[in-house]
Amino acid sequence: MTGAGFGRGRGHWLDRQGLLRNVVRQELVRRQLAVHLTLPPATVLDVGAGQGTQAIQLARDGYEVVAVEPDPEMRAVCGTALAQEPSSVRARLRVLDGSLETLDAVPGLEGRTFDAVLCHGVLMYVEDPNPALRALGRRVHVDGIVSVVARNAGAMAWRHVQRGDFARATALLDEVERSAWERRDPRYTNELGVECRADSLERLGAFFGGIRCSLEYWYGIRTFSDGVAIDTPVPADPAELAAILDMEERLGRTEPYRRAGTLMHLVGRRGEGRGPVL
Repeated sequence: MTGAGFGRGRGHWLDRQGLLRNVVRQELVRRQLAVHLTLPPATVLDVGAGQGTQAIQLARDGYEVVAVEPDPEMRAVCGTALAQEPSSVRARLRVLDGSLETLDAVPGLEGRTFDAVLCHGVLMYVEDPNPALRALGRRVHVDGIVSVVARNAGAMAWRHVQRGDFARATALLDEVERSAWERRDPRYTNELGVECRADSLERLGAFFGGIRCSLEYWYGIRTFSDGVAIDTPVPADPAELAAILDMEERLGRTEPYRRAGTLMHLVGRRGEGRGPVL
């Protein structure tokens, strides 16, 4: 995670990790990412790694992972979770103090590039995604991937429609229309109480082109399960959870349903190109 904004909602975020919506989010990202990753041993940079859910799982899978996280409390949570892992997993994951905005100056990353660069759930907290993506692009090998999870501006109202909160849905639809006229990204207040920014698929796709990454595929995340209450637990029946995850996975890769995802997951692959990435 990055930015002072997220820090205001950190406690709520951590409290909700085992609840349905976050379990769906993390598992879908894991499944979608696995389609594109080079087999281990390969190197992964996770920027804004938060509590380390994806970074630790990748280390378990045999990847050499560097996790960068600016929030000391989130790094501590990650460290506590990592301490419970076997020594072989701990040896494959380094956790560094740094952020997306300061990525070029993070000690221990000087000049390093990786087979995969991840930035999940971070772009909504930065003012401009273009320089952020360029910072990520400077860290990926040729033929490596950049994986980004961002808030989907095209589906901002859908959660509230599902909940029957038509006033809130209307306000968000108005914000999307207004932002288009004003040539800016739409803003919203997330369920951590933090003001954030949403992205359009087309604009982010163009920025991927600017870092010489062809958009290999994009997915929707939480196409139908986002309408539940924040505190909805994981179903007690494992078969019910498995059915939710399998349907979310399928809808998340299928038109037109993936466009209803509250989040969108873009995976770009770096080509040769010419000249440096600026």
